[in-house]
Amino acid sequence: MTTETAFGFHALQVIVKTAPERIKQLYAAQGRQDQRMQKLLAACEKVGIRPRWLEKDELDRLCDGRHQGVFAELKPGRSYGEKDLYKLIEGLGGPATVLVLDGVTDPHNLGACLRTADAAGVDAVVVPKDNSAGLTEVARKVASGAADTVPLVSVTNLARCLKKLQELGMWITGTAGEASEELYQADLSGSRVVVMGAEGKGMRRLTRECCDSLVKIPMAGEVSSLNVSVATGVILFELVRQRKVL
Repeated sequence: MTTETAFGFHALQVIVKTAPERIKQLYAAQGRQDQRMQKLLAACEKVGIRPRWLEKDELDRLCDGRHQGVFAELKPGRSYGEKDLYKLIEGLGGPATVLVLDGVTDPHNLGACLRTADAAGVDAVVVPKDNSAGLTEVARKVASGAADTVPLVSVTNLARCLKKLQELGMWITGTAGEASEELYQADLSGSRVVVMGAEGKGMRRLTRECCDSLVKIPMAGEVSSLNVSVATGVILFELVRQRKVL
């Protein structure tokens, strides 16, 4: 059994709350006793998790990222496949929302997109198995716990997956700077797949061909595009706004 890792207060608080059985060992920085640490340790105590105290330099060697004084070794979380995705969509009582990240390779962006997806009520995030960031320590830290609340589905053939989602009644909206329709003119009602392409390259051709519509975010300044995680937030919360209006 492989061991996963996580660090940072937000990420670990969510794991302690939702899946404490995954924590094999929690490490904490010796001497740190501030409010954030006390809150995390109190939650751990309730579920029987005891930290192992380490000097900061020992913790630094365990974790290459900004650990904030806490680090954990984890049992692997649940993995999601395509069948799980389709079963999830079929079982929902209302409109479904799926975020697809086509070629997003930066773990910071993956983590930020997962965090935004959680906040916007996205049901699942889909990424291609190749040419995509994975759930690294950094992605988990940036996701602030969303890596353990939003199903991340890795698929072998993204175009095939998108066609299956269409068969399940979902409309696919892709994002492209050259699209003729602006986001705030678009109809995002119903069950919706939102596809975000890689920064610079955008969506791949086969992915674009699967889209029912393309939209762009109107830009007022000189900057030609937004960071993919920022753009994801803009689009997902426009979708949320439209559903509330309707």
